[in-house]
Amino acid sequence: MEEPWNLEFVSYAVDCLLSFVTEFVQDWAANDMRVSIFKILLGWLLISLVSIHFAWKVYGITVNDMYHRQGTAGQNGGTPETATNFSGW
Repeated sequence: MEEPWNLEFVSYAVDCLLSFVTEFVQDWAANDMRVSIFKILLGWLLISLVSIHFAWKVYGITVNDMYHRQGTAGQNGGTPETATNFSGW
């Protein structure tokens, strides 16, 4: 039979999370320096992710085609028609 969850641990984890969120909200309201740095880093992260998304939308097909071997030989199916120039390990 399985043991039930240890409620002391869950209660402690929830209490720690709640105290962290409460402190963070107080710092946010006070416009603390840590919050300012957090806002700058969060903005930088979001701008970077949006930029990567749009760049991949524009250039993703080109990048994929550069690394996609054309034809039936090699890594994308089939066997090479000629032996490779690489020696075995």
